[in-house]
Amino acid sequence: MKLPPLPDYPTVQIDGSVQRFPVHRIYCVGWNYAEHVREMGFTPEREPPIFFMKPLDAIVPSGGKVPYPAQTGNLHYEIELVVAIGRGGVTIDKRKALDHVWGYGVGIDMTRRDLQAHAKQRGQPWEISKAFDHAAPLSDLRPVEQVGHPSEGRIWLSVNGELRQNGDLRQQIWTVPEIIQHLSGYFMLAPGDLIYTGTPAGVGPVVTGDVLEGGVDGVATIGIEIV
Repeated sequence: MKLPPLPDYPTVQIDGSVQRFPVHRIYCVGWNYAEHVREMGFTPEREPPIFFMKPLDAIVPSGGKVPYPAQTGNLHYEIELVVAIGRGGVTIDKRKALDHVWGYGVGIDMTRRDLQAHAKQRGQPWEISKAFDHAAPLSDLRPVEQVGHPSEGRIWLSVNGELRQNGDLRQQIWTVPEIIQHLSGYFMLAPGDLIYTGTPAGVGPVVTGDVLEGGVDGVATIGIEIV
């Protein structure tokens, strides 16, 4: 049997540029907004953040279509600020963390909620609920020189024109510098890493035919269709 061909290296569109951002890894933060923690049935506490990962080829560009995944009857959206790392490091001091950020975007952490709940009940890993095909829609990225380092501002998502999530970056339990500090204590961050930083309250199910639109004020917007 012949060796399979080398896969295409995943890249993300950079707003207003012909260049593209090469992706190294996709990290995600769980439970980073207090009201979302409560709606999931837990009490928010300032413990070390929860991290999980998604595969590189799970990215879907804004304007794309997300096939409804197999083995679920409860597909949820989670709108998130996304951090793009431009300079790597390990055990990064939070006071210097923003020096490692290349730019920002807006992503949607798609979740097979029923599979996640089943895994939690059994004390099992719930990667299967997060790390599936097309599970990481992502807007174009914008460099720090254009958007600065957003620490406040509206983060929102609508389904078929109906507002479902409406929060503010100020509601994050863990700030971007703190997330980078913690994450780089577990992994050596590298240029091209993306960090989905958690979602505000209002998550819920979608079905085939739904159109999702969302954004972070001053950063970017994203739109996808469930097919």
